[in-house]
Amino acid sequence: MKHLLIVVFLFTTVQFSAQNDADNLKKIYSSSLTNGMSYQWLDHLSNQIGGRLSGSLNAEKAVQYTKEEFEKLGLDKVWLQPVMVPRWVRGAPEFAYFETSPGVTTNVNICALGGSVATPAGGLKAKIIEVGTYEDIKTLGREKVEGKIVFINRPMQADLINTFEAYGGCSVERYAGAAEAAKYGAVGTIVRSLNLRLDDYPHTGSMGYGDLPNNKRIPSAAISTNDAELLSGILALNKNINFFFSQNCKQLKDVQSYNVIGEITGSEFPNEIIVVGGHLDSWDLGDGSHDDGAGVVQSMDVLRLLKESGIKPKRTIRAVLFMNEENGLRGGRKYAEVAKSKKEKHVFALESDSGGFTPRGFSFQCSEAMLAKVQSWRPLFKPYLIHYFEAGYSGADIGPLKDDTIVLAGLRPDSQRYFDHHHAANDTFEHVNKRELELGAASMTALIYLMDTYGTETISNEVELKD
Repeated sequence: MKHLLIVVFLFTTVQFSAQNDADNLKKIYSSSLTNGMSYQWLDHLSNQIGGRLSGSLNAEKAVQYTKEEFEKLGLDKVWLQPVMVPRWVRGAPEFAYFETSPGVTTNVNICALGGSVATPAGGLKAKIIEVGTYEDIKTLGREKVEGKIVFINRPMQADLINTFEAYGGCSVERYAGAAEAAKYGAVGTIVRSLNLRLDDYPHTGSMGYGDLPNNKRIPSAAISTNDAELLSGILALNKNINFFFSQNCKQLKDVQSYNVIGEITGSEFPNEIIVVGGHLDSWDLGDGSHDDGAGVVQSMDVLRLLKESGIKPKRTIRAVLFMNEENGLRGGRKYAEVAKSKKEKHVFALESDSGGFTPRGFSFQCSEAMLAKVQSWRPLFKPYLIHYFEAGYSGADIGPLKDDTIVLAGLRPDSQRYFDHHHAANDTFEHVNKRELELGAASMTALIYLMDTYGTETISNEVELKD
């Protein structure tokens, strides 16, 4: 009989806990969908401030705005964490055309890649040669590349359902193409935009020169997918055409900026820290609503939703708005560096940097045992159509925190439209759906709540029952 009583007690405790969790998740989702702040905050970031390139005035306006909004929430602590960031400026709008015969030109849409050098003051005009990947440059060799502009025309792989996998498959062309072409005497590179859709928007993004000396660096620009198709078609008919482009970008001295941090102190384990975050900087062509204004405001709303739902976390919940993810990752590295120097114990970190589209679930970097624990929470998320709980990439800014103990995770929204906007002029507020954004904020809060409630320990404590 004693055994039976204990089993009944354990069973009812589990049932009560599950019901309590379900009730708390319902409060969180209801609050986000009826009284959320994420959309309102994003409206201000996007429409009142705009694009927030690291080191820019707009980036600093965003720092002050989000700090003030954190302070209005009545958090236990709000502060700015200094970090030196690069300052690259685009300058006057870019201009480009190709010339099929003397005086016969067709204008195309380009934008300078972040970190690129400028063209000569009057622009750059040269014969253009097409390659499929930056590896093809080596095959062609100096004889065919020297003195030419290299057009790297590698489309994202359309049959990959995971669009981030398609992006990762050809992002090296954008980042390393110019450095590789310069080794063989090229005078510039034009890179097909990383976009699955055919449109007229060129997509910028970070590029680098490695250890090339400054006098060997060549200008690099992205070309829209429509114009990449057009240029490729023309080159198939006539390989003897000229390409002209002009860009005025420059790299200035590093400037001081900040990570913006707000936290709720844990009631039982204040020294165990759970981080949720996104990156406050963006590229300058649009207003950075999807990348990553959405992740910023969702992370802010996690703290607000916990407070509004009456949930008092056991562990310290810290929202970090990272600076300089786009062209340096210095905010994420600085945060991890300071955390290590202070010997802070981070147990879980969640990042939102995949747009403000409908949430599908989360990907995790953790042990198999921890993943199984997370997957056991699926029934709690089922009413909200959240189903994806798989091993996978978490996020760039929380990556530097990785060690043998911390669990890392990334919010996974539906990604099929993300690269239509990524790093382009149409990454703007009107392309973010209010309800989808709020569902993402609620899903993040729900996962943070469960991680805080049950911790990241996976070793069960077995109780021996005796007569």
